Amino acid sequence: MGNLLKVLACSELEHGPIVFLDFEHAQPTEAETAVWNQVSAVLEEAHGILAELQSYNGAGQEIREAIQNPGDLQLQEKAWNAVCPLVAKLKRFYEFSLRLENALRSLLEALTSPPYAPMQHLEREQALAKQFAEILHFTLSFDELKMTNPAIQNDFSYYRRTISRNRLNNQQLEAENEVNNEMANRMSLFYAEATPMLKTLSNATTKFVSENKTLPIEDTTDCLSTMACVCRVMLETPEYRCRFTNTDTMLFCMRVMVGVIILYDHVHPVGAFAKTSKIDMKGCIKVLKEQPSNSVEGLLNALRYTTRHLNDDSTSKQIRALLQ
Repeated sequence: MGNLLKVLACSELEHGPIVFLDFEHAQPTEAETAVWNQVSAVLEEAHGILAELQSYNGAGQEIREAIQNPGDLQLQEKAWNAVCPLVAKLKRFYEFSLRLENALRSLLEALTSPPYAPMQHLEREQALAKQFAEILHFTLSFDELKMTNPAIQNDFSYYRRTISRNRLNNQQLEAENEVNNEMANRMSLFYAEATPMLKTLSNATTKFVSENKTLPIEDTTDCLSTMACVCRVMLETPEYRCRFTNTDTMLFCMRVMVGVIILYDHVHPVGAFAKTSKIDMKGCIKVLKEQPSNSVEGLLNALRYTTRHLNDDSTSKQIRALLQ
């Protein structure tokens, strides 16, 4: 099967495991195939979702004209016709988040199941670890695009206002058949989050831990902290970085590292920033800050604003200062 995850040396007490995880070429073993196929079917849609979100321009012009000319029925219709296909797109994004949540759950079950330790799981299920990383990469990529696109919130707000206004006038618009009131409420909560996909994964991970009472919480948090350590070491070690054949793999590693840190911080009782945390937060932040600011500012913001324990008393002033 090829030892894609190589434990090249081990000084875990001081530096954590020194490893190289091949995010570029890992292939599923026979034991991984069932879960891999399930998750792969979801991930196949991810590139298309990101491309659609990247090209999302919104209906700002049409909405402004409709609001400024409330008596012009032609402009009202023009705005409505511009917004409806966009809301259908937003619905697809939201529904994809639910499939992603299920995929994450399947991966967590596979990567935390006894009797293996997290490092053993990564060695045995390298392709599943790669898929876990791909989900985190997609999640942070999606949220970065969403945070910089106010048209999403504006379009959906206009859609909801129009639906409400017509309901008061006892008119039902055809678009309601696709996005009914219940769906609109759920979508509204989703898009109200600054980082909706990350929030979905955080909730899913927390739910996974709470529902699996026979599984020690450490099995899940150790899986996350091990992934964070693997990514940090790969990023800060030149001889590992030079093995990347794709120039995008550096950013991929950084996104995955930040993603598992955030999940760890949401699931672990004291979080990622406490002295007792199994994640070297100082090292992780320093690795990010060594990269060009335009490629990591979104990731640093994710650590600043979407973690749960950064502002706890247990967080050292040094770590807070690094994130200022």
